[in-house]
Amino acid sequence: MLAIRLSDDIETRLESLAKQTGRTKTFYAREAILTHLEDLEDYYLSAETVAKIRRGEEQVHSAEDVRKALGLDN
Repeated sequence: MLAIRLSDDIETRLESLAKQTGRTKTFYAREAILTHLEDLEDYYLSAETVAKIRRGEEQVHSAEDVRKALGLDN
């Protein structure tokens, strides 16, 4: 269960959309979350990885090193 507070403007827009289409506000809130969740995960997880690299907690390998390690460099 998730409870969120929305600004009056967003609440009004969501109510209007729900009334005009016969769907619930919950339906549209869920759709919005599902539509953008993957992008948010990509952004925030990659930002955390960059921070780890800068702190020296994560190693970086060049494409050339990876090719050599996999035996793909001819």
